[in-house]
Amino acid sequence: MTTAPTMQLHDLEAGSSHLNSSPQDDFSDPFDIANTKNVSFHSLKRWREAALVLNASRRFRYTLDLRKAEEKEQRRRMIRAHAQVIRAALLFKLAGQRAIVLGTEVAPLHPCGDYGISLEQLASVTRDYNLSALQQYGGAKGLSEKLKTDIDSGIVDDDVELSKRKNVFGANSYPMKKGRSYLRFLWEAWQDLTLIILIVAAVLSLALGIHTKPIFYLLLGSAKYLDISELSIVNLTSVATSIDLILGKNKADMSSTERGRGGGGVESHIGLKEGWYDGGSITFAVLLVIFVTATSDYRQSLRFQNLNEEKRNIQVEVIRDGRREKISIYEIVVGDVVPLRIGDQVPADGVLISGHSLAIDESSMTGESKIVNKNQKAPFLIAGCKVANGAGTMLVTSVGINTEWGLLMASISEDTGEETPLQVRLNGVATFIGIVGLAVALFVLIVLLSRFFTEHSKNPDGTTQFVRGQTNVSKTMDGVVHIITAAVTIVVVAVPEGLPLAVTLTQVRRLSACETMGSATTICSDKTGTLTLNQMTVVEAYVGERKLDSPEDGSQLHSAVSSLLDEGIIQNTSGSVFTSKDGKGTEVSGSPTEKAILSWGVKIGMKFNVVRSQSMVLHVSPFNSTKKRGGVAVREQSGSQVHMHWKGAAEIILASCTGYLDSNGCLQSIETEKDFLNEAIEDMAAKSLRCVAIAYQTCNVNEVPTDEEQLAQWILPEDDLILLAILGIKHRYFLHPTPLSSFTWLNYRGDPCRPGVKDAVKQCSESGVKVRMVTGDNIQTARAIALECGILTSNTEVTEFEVIEGKTFRELSEKEREQVAKRMSVMGRSSPSDKLLLVQTLRKLGEVVAVTGDGTNDAPALHEADIGLSMGIQGTEVAKESSDIIILDDNFATVVKVVRWGRSVYANIQKFIQFQLTVNVAALVINVVAAVSSGDVPLNTVQLLWVNLIMDTLGALALATEPPTDHLMRRPPVGRSCHKMNYATEPGSLRSKWCMIRTSIIISVNLSFVKLREPLVTNIMWRNLLIQALYQIGILLVLNFQGKRILSLENDDPKHANMVKNTLIFNAFVFCQIFNEVNARKPDEINVFTGVTQNPLFTGVVGTTFVLQIIIIEFLGKFTSTVGLSWKLWMVSLVIGIISWPLAAAGKLIPVPKTPVAKVFIKLYQRCIAARNA
Repeated sequence: MTTAPTMQLHDLEAGSSHLNSSPQDDFSDPFDIANTKNVSFHSLKRWREAALVLNASRRFRYTLDLRKAEEKEQRRRMIRAHAQVIRAALLFKLAGQRAIVLGTEVAPLHPCGDYGISLEQLASVTRDYNLSALQQYGGAKGLSEKLKTDIDSGIVDDDVELSKRKNVFGANSYPMKKGRSYLRFLWEAWQDLTLIILIVAAVLSLALGIHTKPIFYLLLGSAKYLDISELSIVNLTSVATSIDLILGKNKADMSSTERGRGGGGVESHIGLKEGWYDGGSITFAVLLVIFVTATSDYRQSLRFQNLNEEKRNIQVEVIRDGRREKISIYEIVVGDVVPLRIGDQVPADGVLISGHSLAIDESSMTGESKIVNKNQKAPFLIAGCKVANGAGTMLVTSVGINTEWGLLMASISEDTGEETPLQVRLNGVATFIGIVGLAVALFVLIVLLSRFFTEHSKNPDGTTQFVRGQTNVSKTMDGVVHIITAAVTIVVVAVPEGLPLAVTLTQVRRLSACETMGSATTICSDKTGTLTLNQMTVVEAYVGERKLDSPEDGSQLHSAVSSLLDEGIIQNTSGSVFTSKDGKGTEVSGSPTEKAILSWGVKIGMKFNVVRSQSMVLHVSPFNSTKKRGGVAVREQSGSQVHMHWKGAAEIILASCTGYLDSNGCLQSIETEKDFLNEAIEDMAAKSLRCVAIAYQTCNVNEVPTDEEQLAQWILPEDDLILLAILGIKHRYFLHPTPLSSFTWLNYRGDPCRPGVKDAVKQCSESGVKVRMVTGDNIQTARAIALECGILTSNTEVTEFEVIEGKTFRELSEKEREQVAKRMSVMGRSSPSDKLLLVQTLRKLGEVVAVTGDGTNDAPALHEADIGLSMGIQGTEVAKESSDIIILDDNFATVVKVVRWGRSVYANIQKFIQFQLTVNVAALVINVVAAVSSGDVPLNTVQLLWVNLIMDTLGALALATEPPTDHLMRRPPVGRSCHKMNYATEPGSLRSKWCMIRTSIIISVNLSFVKLREPLVTNIMWRNLLIQALYQIGILLVLNFQGKRILSLENDDPKHANMVKNTLIFNAFVFCQIFNEVNARKPDEINVFTGVTQNPLFTGVVGTTFVLQIIIIEFLGKFTSTVGLSWKLWMVSLVIGIISWPLAAAGKLIPVPKTPVAKVFIKLYQRCIAARNA
């Protein structure tokens, strides 16, 4: 049995994905997952269990749901097992009753509409592998007649006919599971312990505020306030006065002394209508956070659903009205004739019409990586499987939910998400910050409670908040609730929820690939279709021993040569020639090379349909990318001879030839002409032409195996060939648009590279990304095109091993390969295994490798590379599924755009981290210092929740959506290094878990994986962060302790003065973040305004934040415990914020050391470990 390339892959749908692999990865740091592409399920679990995780329900909402992934795989196995049991039972039954079954008739047909067979009967034939029923229906031909399908020309391409078939037999789609509703996202956002604690505290505060403020004191006579314990029958005469108080009257009669009664007094207890402000404002702020989180997640889910739908909507080739055309897989109907070739996905259930060496990989349905040969004894084709070898055509019998694939997809259509390295790294950062935040919150809680109960906490008017034996229980509870709320809010603010949000806002479905692409250090690119346009035409032709004066003049050919050429071109191809829809021209289908050769054949007088009808294909040897050739055995209808035609790389075919047909059609020895023909091949290759040779051999029909199984295994003779022609094929390219047509095409000389490719290669070179061309073309063609594309700078300056053949590279020792791989720029005559070997070698050298590919044989290299890039136009479905990113236009310039966006993702995350850590550090230090020194925090719960909203959601929107700039492409790639740290403990032990926690903290302090050359937080970011944080801490603490004196508020009412001071601190703090958000756009550039107008979302977020801050201060003061500010104080706030701009510009003049701060921590940690072990 022929082993297909796909057997080398781990089929995700076969149950051998990384989600179920064994724990082979021994990452020393649980957050050190450099590539989640092939990482084990164990490692993905491990980082989640590495340390104390705060707000897990919100933190992990953007990461892979491992539980759902496991459930998804279980459903796959269950459906597969169910189908296998049904088939096994049927086969057992048929085996036991074989004699009876073969001698009986199947159940009578039940016509359905205009068709001679019912939906149920059709579905059961394929689903049950019922060969006996198929034979009694007349095989594929009999079914096609009942379905009103012409086996050769397909169904009628008419909207009415297609609609009728869909109504009778169903559409090729399946019911999609509805995504999670908005209410579900609200519920998930609610599942956060810190938010729940805040809500509980808010409810208590609300109840205490409403209960105590009007009831614990009543007015007697001359506005005297008493506790409820002082009430007596005599006091009842004052109820009317009490009611007046509750309604807000007589407020002016309350003296400051009376307000202070009761160890804290009644302070602002001014009525029922204001008693709910504290608790209500906290509740509103928490609900706002929940709604914003749920809305963001819901919108993200909808985007992912749409992208997943696009990913499933593959293009399939069908034959309708005698023409081959590509349609959406959802447009396939029962009765369609579908051609299949290597790498295609079987789009629906069906039966084989005809095929040659057709082998199907059914692992996606059976779970077993076994290639199954398909022939007339095993003609059933199952939707979702891949073509591993050969070619054929199928008749569609079942679609959509009537297939096993449809049932499988309908049961698991809900996406479980995706893990990305950057998400894991950011969760490592968030874990560390969360731990610090929790420690700070506990410290603040202890300090504030200690001060409160030791009677050191003061009210704004100087009275003591708690006096033992005097302050009642309600007042005590109210004070404790406020303290707990302040501490919990610190935790909410400390944990950076916006980090994972910042990643997903890039709107890239395969996030891990996009992130890794930004770190790529080398790109191994195909030539055809990626660096070139892949539009080809024959421009030179050698027939026999001479070159044709005009390659399109068929009159120069002898009839014997012409007939053999026609047969070799037409039968040894998967393409076809047909009349265009308007009937005025001829259209050609197939691969670009096949289209070029078929078009040339048409021009020299080839009759496609006539030749196909006069000969019969006996056996096909599909094109082999290693041998660079493909063949076919053909027998004429009336002849006794078999012609074995070969087509492939010119120098390889020529080496197998012993003769040629001259201009008179006579056989001649080729030995005397080989040197001339080899020189012709080299000359064409030097002109960037692809050289293809066509040759044949004859044998007697008796020498061909007659048994179907033997014929399938027959190996066509490859030697002693007779040369027919050598063709030079040129890549066409467009020069410029013209008024009369879309483009002006040049067919002969000139640069074969795609427009923009040379500039893209140059840009890669300037950005530290080395471009390597890996092609199957010969070394001369590869060198010529590499020069024209800019991969090689000069033909005379090419050093040894910079241009190398795949065979030479393959035969080197491992050490030699590593040395050659460093210098190599072009590999010619390479096979897919050579490309895979190159990728493995480069990765060993520490390179982050991106690989482009379009064929099924490219799948191993695409799978092995850090980033696999498949071609959307020419790429097979196997290549696409093995890749991480699909290049829709097959253009190398688009690959470079992916690099730009990948770097942009990484850079934007760095900007956001710098901004967020500045807010965290400043807010935590300000509140801690204030709590320790004065027992009060200047930034209250509602204010911190508003800052949290600015910092997380709005900050992520503003900074994570910055478009890529040219400046990013002038920076070297991040790459990877080989530095590792070891636990030296037994996995799973308590000591090991503590080491994981400790190592996580060490790594998180550096905010970087040690495997990456550049830490996530660079020295430049540390410098910017510390400058801004120290400035904010300094200026705001000065305002906190000296604000009343600076603002001349010492003679004002203490409470009012304190509120003005705290309002100014809050306002200035928010303004600092708004202006620092602009600074964060350009961490290493002085001009932070460059390109700001190109991101309207950024300017919109900043402007919205500014306006909302004004509204909060001026109109929502009772909710946020603020007061309106005078225009002078607004100007003070503005100036404090604006100072961060020149401060940041001056700070960027301070040089930073080249050695990352991360290495200092790592060395310190290693020394501690070494000292302990010693």
